[in-house]
Amino acid sequence: MLIGVTSSAALAQSEPTNAKAVRAIVDDAAARYIQENPQAAAIAIGVVYGPVRIQSRAGTLEPGKARPPRPDTLYPLASITKTFTGTVLAQAVIEKRLSLADDIRKYLDGAYPNLEFGGRAILVSDLLDHRSGLPFILPDRPELAPDFKGDARPYTVRVNTAMQGYGRDQFLSDLHAVKLTAKPGSHYQYSNAGAQLAAYILEKLYGLPYEQLLRAKILTPLRMNATTISLSPADQKRLAPGWDDKGQRAILPVGDEAAGGLKSTTDDMLNYIRWQIDETDPAVRLSHERVWTAKGPVFGDQGTFGVGLNWQVAELSGRRVIFQDGMIEGYSALVVIQPELKLGIVLTANQLDEKSAAAERGLMKALLTALDTQAVPLPE
Repeated sequence: MLIGVTSSAALAQSEPTNAKAVRAIVDDAAARYIQENPQAAAIAIGVVYGPVRIQSRAGTLEPGKARPPRPDTLYPLASITKTFTGTVLAQAVIEKRLSLADDIRKYLDGAYPNLEFGGRAILVSDLLDHRSGLPFILPDRPELAPDFKGDARPYTVRVNTAMQGYGRDQFLSDLHAVKLTAKPGSHYQYSNAGAQLAAYILEKLYGLPYEQLLRAKILTPLRMNATTISLSPADQKRLAPGWDDKGQRAILPVGDEAAGGLKSTTDDMLNYIRWQIDETDPAVRLSHERVWTAKGPVFGDQGTFGVGLNWQVAELSGRRVIFQDGMIEGYSALVVIQPELKLGIVLTANQLDEKSAAAERGLMKALLTALDTQAVPLPE
């Protein structure tokens, strides 16, 4: 049953495909988010629920100015990009170009004895579930650790300085120096380098640069024509300005395109969400299959949690919540899909601070509850 609370009255509908009811819930959620979070800039919400497709926006792209977000506003997706990389990797598996169980060194030129520990090599699947043991980022420098406090420069400035002139050759050279400290697949260690290495393997398999491959495999077939990594002058004008926790305009990082480089619109992302919800494509289904599952329940004494090809997957009473977030300085995004309910939501915002990030998570939780009483909550 579809239920929701608008600003005026409780709303109950027996038909989950009632577009008017869904719009009332989503519009109210967007307005309330900005009302209750005056520190936030703007929020854009997209919902797919059965055949219904709704978008709503609130706030301003530039604090202090009347500049509302538009349908063609571009938002960085940050780590949600990894789900695209994972799906292309799944397509390569379906096409029998590689296997998730392959030793990654099968697809690297030269010897990499260091990419093995305790008799266990890094497998292809390890690159997209953060269990490869690879560092957070390559180049692996102290100032690029995400929690590094000894450098006064903003993190993005540090990354962009290190990435000047840094490409595939330098990445693969640095890969020789990586030292694993545990068996791959044995523990979780967040790694952008893993996703980027997956992209380099895909480039070798298909003979195409990553962005071209992404466009051929996903963006063009799904008519995601506004979604891009590289920004044209026209794209730059449509890009939402990002704001950090000090109210300063953020700078976009460069490098690691397959780990966090995509920018997209709400409209394009609804095409992606619909495709992911339907699960008619075998590559999509494969990307949702858990490569590993955590021990113990995730919802009190019930449910399970695991990770697919960079999708986080929790299950409760036979229903799944499949999700991924993305955060970089000045921006945050969150995608949640529930295939059994034919429900998907995307949130994008151009403000990143602790309070706003928590509020966005709360907004997603409220939307799920309001749209469908059977929705599986996000794990805490």
